[in-house]
Amino acid sequence: MTGNSIARRDELERNLQAARARIDAASRGRSVDLLVVSKTYPATDVEILNDLGQVAFGENRDQEAKRKVEECDGVRSIRWHMIGQLQSNKLNSIARWADVVESMDRIDLIAPLERAAILANRTMQILIQINLDPLDAPHRGGLSQHCVPDFLDELEKAPHLILGGVMAVGPHPGSGVELTAAFEQLANVSATLTTSYPQATVISAGMSGDLEQAIHAGATQVRLGSAILGQR
Repeated sequence: MTGNSIARRDELERNLQAARARIDAASRGRSVDLLVVSKTYPATDVEILNDLGQVAFGENRDQEAKRKVEECDGVRSIRWHMIGQLQSNKLNSIARWADVVESMDRIDLIAPLERAAILANRTMQILIQINLDPLDAPHRGGLSQHCVPDFLDELEKAPHLILGGVMAVGPHPGSGVELTAAFEQLANVSATLTTSYPQATVISAGMSGDLEQAIHAGATQVRLGSAILGQR
């Protein structure tokens, strides 16, 4: 191992420990998972973090993710999450590398992703991305809450897609929606969901700047990039 790689490992280990300390302090004994957002960072960082015990990594671009998955082939245990906006023409490719698709935000994506999972001979976990912004305001993607029942009806036709829970990005700045209230709203959607889908317990919310608010509102997974991997 070169001096640069030793220094990078030390940096990542410090950042990972600091991130987990923040999560532990906010969760107050409750189990909260960490998803490291590895987009734009090299496979060598993923390998170092995996060696330090980190399992889940998030990517948002199919082409970059495919390359990284190939470069990490043989690494002991990695679960790859697709967290970026989905494009219909990329679903066949995504189904070959993603273990979890967190950004399911349209009903019309269900049938083609099911077909892609069948072609890849895989069963995939999905999260419903929920829009926490007002419907008439700019937002960062997500299904409107009133569309969730229709989404679930269509999902019943897709046995290769297993519902794991919900995901959201905090409300858009200037939307007028208070952050904690938005995350509590997501937790309420989750509570309603689990009455019919008891396995769908994942609440993926909270990033480097708002993980404490998300965890206090009930998040079971946070997504951290720069807090661990640093600024580009």
